Amino acid sequence: MQTLALNILDIAQNSIRAGASRISVFVGESETDDIMEIFISDNGSGIPESIMEKVTDPFVTTRTTRKTGMGLPLLKYHAELTGGALSIDSIPGTGTVVKAVFSLSHVDRQPLGDIAGVMTILMSANPGIDFLYSHKTDMGLYDFSSAETKEFLEIDDFSESTLLGDIKELLNSNLIEIGVSDFR
Repeated sequence: MQTLALNILDIAQNSIRAGASRISVFVGESETDDIMEIFISDNGSGIPESIMEKVTDPFVTTRTTRKTGMGLPLLKYHAELTGGALSIDSIPGTGTVVKAVFSLSHVDRQPLGDIAGVMTILMSANPGIDFLYSHKTDMGLYDFSSAETKEFLEIDDFSESTLLGDIKELLNSNLIEIGVSDFR
C-alpha cells in the first residue's frame, strides 16, 4: 500500500467484516512532537484469541477467500520503519482498537494520501455504519460524523454522487484549515 489512507481503508474493511456498526478513525500529527498516530477502533466482534498473537503475520487470516492478510502486517512494517510501533487491543464480542505510531518527519513515513476519498468510499458503500473521522494537528482539531451529517441533511445514505463530491471537498478543506499537507 502506497499511502496510509489505503492502510486505513484495509483495516476499516476488517472492521466491517467483523460486523461493526460504528468505526472511528483518528489521525493525530504533531510537528512539535514529531509524531503521527493513527487509531482505528470499532465495535465489531473482535479478533479471536486464537489468532491475536499471530495477527500481524501476513500468512494468518480469518478470510476464506485468500490465504494472506496484508493490512495489519504492512501497517506494522511501515510504523516500525519510522521508529514507531503498532499495537492492537481486542476484546471478543466488544471490538478492536488498532494504533499505529510513526515518526512524522521520518523519510520512510508514507504520506497520508487521499483520506477524504477513503472516508467517502467507506460511507457510501456502508450506509448502515456510523463512521467517525477526527484529525488533530498542532493547529487544531477537525471532527466528522457520518450519522450527524445524514441527520442534518435528512438523508439515509450518501448515494448521490454530487453529495459525495461535496463531502470529500468539505473534508479536504477542513484538513487544509488545520494544516494537514500530505494528503490527496
